[in-house]
Amino acid sequence: MPDFLLWLHANYIKPQLDAAPLGAYAYPMDALRNVLCDDGRQDLDKTLEFTAIQAFLLGLRTGEGLALNRP
Repeated sequence: MPDFLLWLHANYIKPQLDAAPLGAYAYPMDALRNVLCDDGRQDLDKTLEFTAIQAFLLGLRTGEGLALNRP
């Protein structure tokens, strides 16, 4: 993954996600982290990083597509 996307995740996406209220997701996320070993937590963090970056890129592509369809 390009270095810029990793930087973007660390400096923009992750702080935004950390600040967001978890609501009904707080307990399952905490429970999952508590049952995982250190390697499992690292794998979870990398998986969440990948997913967040892909979701961000999808938002960019979707917004770009919407701009092209304006009358």
